[in-house]
Amino acid sequence: MRKASLATFCIVAFAALAGANDVDASSKRPEPTEAIDPALEASRAYKQAMSTLATLTALPPMQSEEPNHHSSGYPLSSFLPSIQGQGPIASAMRIVVKLKNHSWLPTSVTDYLGRELSSGRKREEEFRGKAVKVIDLLQHAADLGNTDALYTLGQLSLFPPNAYFPADPSAAYQSFDTHAHLTGNASSQALVGFLHSTGYHSVVPVDQAKAQLYLTFAAHGNDKGAQMALGYRYWSGIGVAENCMAALDWYEDAAEQAMAKFLSGPPGGRTLPLLPPRLSDLAGGVYGPGASVASTGLNAARPVIKTANARAAGETWEDLLEYYLFNADRGEIDFAYRLGKIFYQGSIYGAHGGIASGGDGASAIPRDFHRARHYFLRIARQVWPRDPANPRQPHVSTKEEGPAQIGYAALAAGYLGRMYLRGEGVKQDAAIAKMWFERGAEYGEKECHNGLGIIWRDGLVDGKKDLKKAMHYFAAAATQELAEAQVNIGKYHYERGDIKRATAYFETALRQGSPFEAYYYLADIQARQARASMVPPEIAGSSCAIAVSFYKLVAERGTWDDNLLKEADDLWNLGTERGSEMAMLRWWIAAERGYEVAQNNLAYVLDQDKSILRFTRFAPYSPSNDTARLALTQWIRSAAQRNVDALVKVGDYYYHGLGVPDEPESVRWEKAAGYYQSAADTQMSALAMWNLGWMYENGIGVPQDFHLAKRHYDLAYETNSEAYLPVLLSLIKLHARSLWHTLMGGKNGLSFWEGDEDGRSYYDHPDAREIDGGRDQNGQPALEEGEELDDGPWYMGKARDEFNRRKRGHDPERVARDEEDPVQWARERRQAEAAERDRDADFGPEDYFDAAMRGNRYREEEDVDEFAETMLLVVLCLLVSVLLYVRGRWVERLRQEEEQRRQANGNAQGQQGQQPQPEPAADLGVFPPPGDPAQDEWAILR
Repeated sequence: MRKASLATFCIVAFAALAGANDVDASSKRPEPTEAIDPALEASRAYKQAMSTLATLTALPPMQSEEPNHHSSGYPLSSFLPSIQGQGPIASAMRIVVKLKNHSWLPTSVTDYLGRELSSGRKREEEFRGKAVKVIDLLQHAADLGNTDALYTLGQLSLFPPNAYFPADPSAAYQSFDTHAHLTGNASSQALVGFLHSTGYHSVVPVDQAKAQLYLTFAAHGNDKGAQMALGYRYWSGIGVAENCMAALDWYEDAAEQAMAKFLSGPPGGRTLPLLPPRLSDLAGGVYGPGASVASTGLNAARPVIKTANARAAGETWEDLLEYYLFNADRGEIDFAYRLGKIFYQGSIYGAHGGIASGGDGASAIPRDFHRARHYFLRIARQVWPRDPANPRQPHVSTKEEGPAQIGYAALAAGYLGRMYLRGEGVKQDAAIAKMWFERGAEYGEKECHNGLGIIWRDGLVDGKKDLKKAMHYFAAAATQELAEAQVNIGKYHYERGDIKRATAYFETALRQGSPFEAYYYLADIQARQARASMVPPEIAGSSCAIAVSFYKLVAERGTWDDNLLKEADDLWNLGTERGSEMAMLRWWIAAERGYEVAQNNLAYVLDQDKSILRFTRFAPYSPSNDTARLALTQWIRSAAQRNVDALVKVGDYYYHGLGVPDEPESVRWEKAAGYYQSAADTQMSALAMWNLGWMYENGIGVPQDFHLAKRHYDLAYETNSEAYLPVLLSLIKLHARSLWHTLMGGKNGLSFWEGDEDGRSYYDHPDAREIDGGRDQNGQPALEEGEELDDGPWYMGKARDEFNRRKRGHDPERVARDEEDPVQWARERRQAEAAERDRDADFGPEDYFDAAMRGNRYREEEDVDEFAETMLLVVLCLLVSVLLYVRGRWVERLRQEEEQRRQANGNAQGQQGQQPQPEPAADLGVFPPPGDPAQDEWAILR
């Protein structure tokens, strides 16, 4: 039995072993492998990389630029503030983090901070891992031949979207160069051309010939940035000979792209981007407020300077909007209208020329069409409480039933009609837009007249076109100096071949603030004249220069797809090192395309001539000549585009020898004087005039001439009254120096005894500037024979409308004139409210006498205070000069004593072993040792 069982077991075991061997043999047979398509694998890797990249670029701005630490997994964290947030609580938490190891902190606080830090580190590691994954997948896809992955890899290397991606210009160049050779892509060719033109990060040597080659290929590939760069290079002679006609061709191509993009928008064209600010303007100018051309004279009224003044005064747009909201929500119509206008245009300050002219970028706020419509509708409902059931039915006049003052309601109707016409914040509906325009046009509102003209010209309501009605409405708006209406009339004549009348309307639109279309059509007219074969060469050259300048303005303003200046401003405002580097890169690219704002910003950031102690014993710091050379290049290019402060800055660089070739000082000073003279000839830069006066006084760069020095000092004061104190001190020193020069036998010194009638300025006599016949017998400005009060376009019924508007007070234009500066208007309202509260306070009998005498006393005190301040400043300047002189003598004495001590030590070491060492002298401080001749200087005369 046992033997049988054993035999059976052996048979079963043998069978099992044989089956196992068969299974192993079958498993070891090679299976047929599935072929992998490289193109499909590359596409899969590219899509996966782009999906992961979308999650990283969708992070909040603060988190995407600098890694943030957000806690998760603890319900309490959603209610407690983040350690990387803003405000005093987050700041206190960051301070406590540094003290978390101290035993006196509560355990709950240290535990919470530990969770915050650990979760933040985990999130940061997760994001960095995703960034590595994106780069790896893109590299893998590019290796398999996916050109889109190759281009994206170059973009991420040159323009990293956040701090999780490293900046690698070398890898960017390799990607763009390979992509350009494989595909001929114009964008890649343009960026390769930029790198060859600038040598950014020393990726490749500067080679203008290669840059010209790549930019030419990119421009022929319809890359707008490359076309602008080529136009600017031919216009300025960078790497090529100056050629106005070649510059005209390239700028015309770029401007046509911008114009096509503009016309592809809603009726009336796309909304123009906000005007980009200069960094120097936000600081009051290159030389600060008062000393810069950018912030003095008529330039002081520019919105960016008003923004700079508001920032310097500690005012914020949040506080301003809060003040507007408070008053608008309690029923103040004027506040509600201005608030709606601010939300509509996305800026505190609007540009001159009407709604279509855009706004200022320095005072930008987020656009909010819904809130704008809310406030406009609130104003309009006070006059038109209900809308008709059918907006297409004929408009019923309510003019006789309306209130006497309707200005803000008519203006609000213009904005509401424009929003419905363009579909801004509401569903686009030309019929409702026409209804609102007709309501406002009934009271003479110019934007409503222009909107009705667009509707009738383009047949936007039921397809009905009526050019006669359209021109009637355009003429009504143009009479009220609306730039967009002038452009529309000019386009009407331009399309019919009446170039002379079209030019007149376009030029009028420019004077009234048209920022885009008028420049394009005038450039087209001038370009035709420049290319005409029968035009004399001098006229053709002038027409070419005008056309290039106007096309350049159009191309630079029409940046809806590639707004480098806006991106740079956003990155610079982050205040981080990565943000500043990326902002400077975008400014540099824009500067190569000819943007003066970018050139000025880049030069201002790189400027090293800001310290008054440079090259002195107090700051023996030698700036980098490479950086100074780049800054000087940008200053020169900015100055060539009529920036007077940049022109003065170029003179400063040559005077101090920053970024200029090695040459004798006399040659550099002559060049500096030439730049100062060019800036002074504009009659705008008081600083350039003062610099020239100083150079003539000292004979540096120019022959010494006290009379010319005085003339330039006087001109500096006449140009800018804020230069009173430096001019006064300079004139005192000049007269003292001239007197000493005369006493020492010199000639051509200033005279103290003869009158200075010859040197008196022509501008000191306002009456001398009055043209004969300029006023009538009553002292009012006289009209020339045949001159009319209004030379604008006329229409039937205009005289009656103007008379009725003045009679009834329906003058929306007056309201528009009173709202040019929202910040100043808010200040005046606050002051008026404060004055009203003061008047309502207690006013006793003893206050009447004080109020009666207050005016004269304050004027006298103001004069005394001004004189006292002036004298105090003079005394302080003299005191500082004396202290600097004493310190210099003291430092020189210490240096001499140190040299004498070193010499004595050297002599003592040489005589060691021959003579006994003298005993060390007593420490006398700064007093010279016995036997020193310098002791005589410390002797006291008795």
